[in-house]
Amino acid sequence: MTSSSPSRRVRTAVFPVAGLGTRFLPATKTVPKEMLPIVDRPLIQYAVDEAIAAGCDTLVFVTNRYKHAVADYFDKAYELEQKLEKSGKHEQLELIRNVLPEGVRAVFVTQAEALGLGHAVLCAKPVVGDAPFAVLLPDDLIWSRGDGALKQMVDYVHANGGSAVAVQDVPHAQTGSYGIVATDAFDGPAGKIHAIVEKPHPDVAPSNLAVVGRYVLDPAIFDLLETTPKGAGGEIQLTDAIAALLASQRVDAFRFHGTRFDCGTHLGLIEATIRYALDNEKLSDAARELMRNALSEMGVKES
Repeated sequence: MTSSSPSRRVRTAVFPVAGLGTRFLPATKTVPKEMLPIVDRPLIQYAVDEAIAAGCDTLVFVTNRYKHAVADYFDKAYELEQKLEKSGKHEQLELIRNVLPEGVRAVFVTQAEALGLGHAVLCAKPVVGDAPFAVLLPDDLIWSRGDGALKQMVDYVHANGGSAVAVQDVPHAQTGSYGIVATDAFDGPAGKIHAIVEKPHPDVAPSNLAVVGRYVLDPAIFDLLETTPKGAGGEIQLTDAIAALLASQRVDAFRFHGTRFDCGTHLGLIEATIRYALDNEKLSDAARELMRNALSEMGVKES
């Protein structure tokens, strides 16, 4: 496949969920960060729904040997289903039965050592095989009224070939927290990447265009990951393998339509919860009133 030819349709999504979530201790001592709720669903469910909406029917969860909650969540809960059925709680029964629609399969792969995002993606190679695939980081929750961010990217790559990474502008002082890309001028939502650097200091960052947690990748990335040395933080960085991929094919930076919430931080999780509560037709009015009351009690006047 040349970088200008259309790609095969993406059918597999990889979810790296092996991290320990230390920012949210003590909650994440027993609850994986991917299972932290936004209103009434865990973070991982939002990412899964986005992948399914993009056409993925094989979901690969790269986890560690200690985290069973994600697998339990997507497994059947026979006793709970029986209790709900006997109680006539059919709406709740459908909610837990439909965490994965019919025809979608979940595959769990163990990352034996915490060697970084690149290594986590490499662990999915036996399942993905020789086909383009998506990577979603559940910490990055992307809210959109139209097509989800991943579907936007999959449609673009299917039409144009190559690979794509989701990007957004960040304050220049924050470049040290992201992979940063240098691109050609954008043509519509995408611009060709000609350099990508993991967590550069603001003094040497090539731009303030940051990679966020959505990728559509050609399977050639696996061979590169197998030879990628440890990089920033002593880990195998997916960014470094993408930098090597630039030598053989086009990789585009893709500006998606939607709002990203960094739910790997406390404030991001709070902000996402507020936004999704306000967007929930059953909760929005009550949520607004609660927020107004809370601000009033704290002596904050509405602008």
